[in-house]
Amino acid sequence: MPKLRRLTVVTLDPDRLARFYEEVFEMRRVPNQKGEAIYLTDGYFNLTLVPNRAEGKPNRLNHFGFDVAPEEADAVLARFDNWGLKRPQGREGKRSYADLRGTDPDGNNFDFSTKGFPTE
Repeated sequence: MPKLRRLTVVTLDPDRLARFYEEVFEMRRVPNQKGEAIYLTDGYFNLTLVPNRAEGKPNRLNHFGFDVAPEEADAVLARFDNWGLKRPQGREGKRSYADLRGTDPDGNNFDFSTKGFPTE
């Protein structure tokens, strides 16, 4: 079956957003010799940050999700303080897979889960 392995976010400051994902979620950069987009990976999933040319309003990203081991959750959440960002907050409703919802410095929503996403 095809696997989702990549997400692209358009941003006015790709380097700043890349630093956030490197520092908070420990993603690492993947070399990109062919363009100015920044490629990040966690070793499984890739996040591409593309410069926004401000040529029009792009379609909005709803959210993406990070699975975080329960024993690492407090350390990851503490990194939001270094960025002056509000820590991810609890989600309302019946969401068995996402503990918290947060935003990155550009306001993109993400889920923060210590339970993982169901695969079956």
